[in-house]
Amino acid sequence: MQHMQDLVSRYVQRGKPQRVVDIGSYDINGSYKQYFDDPAWQYTGVDLEAGPNVDVVLESPYVLPFKSNSVDVLVSGQAIEHMDFFWVSWLEMVRVVAPGGLIFLLAPSRGYEHRYPVDCWRFYPDGFDALARWAGVEPLEITTDWEPHEDEASSNWGDTVGVFRVGRISAWERLKQSIILNLSRQMLRARHANTRPVRHGGRDLLET
Repeated sequence: MQHMQDLVSRYVQRGKPQRVVDIGSYDINGSYKQYFDDPAWQYTGVDLEAGPNVDVVLESPYVLPFKSNSVDVLVSGQAIEHMDFFWVSWLEMVRVVAPGGLIFLLAPSRGYEHRYPVDCWRFYPDGFDALARWAGVEPLEITTDWEPHEDEASSNWGDTVGVFRVGRISAWERLKQSIILNLSRQMLRARHANTRPVRHGGRDLLET
């Protein structure tokens, strides 16, 4: 939570109209909405399930119901590690952000397995840098909590935090990303139709 509060205070101009979209906004033990309290800002919480702090329920993490270039600030914290194919979700996040807009991405660099419903990934700075290059966005800063948190209850957890600026992407690059997204979605739909349950640590998963 401290990371997001810091990013908002340093990067988001108060009093300026901003459309803010929070991917993975379901309030389990706190939400980022409290940091977007300026009357000029329009906050929309997005998640896969209805519940506290969810304004829009997604059918898929790979399809966002927003127009291209329509979001000023997109934030996503502690969500991308739960996306099986996060690189597809990442391109979709970039698609909806307007030129000059920002993405605040937070994901664990370490921590216990916490499945909602799966827990697939941990991230280091090189991983976030790779995402920036994959989508053609500018990384403004990328940091990782290498040292344990001073709070003993949080000492096993650490985050990698990235701030990215979306530039003006050429029509050719947009076309290539659109093709990648559409082909990826088709592949995922086909694979999802041919899954069967398997066991992992005594819990159900899906196997292709």
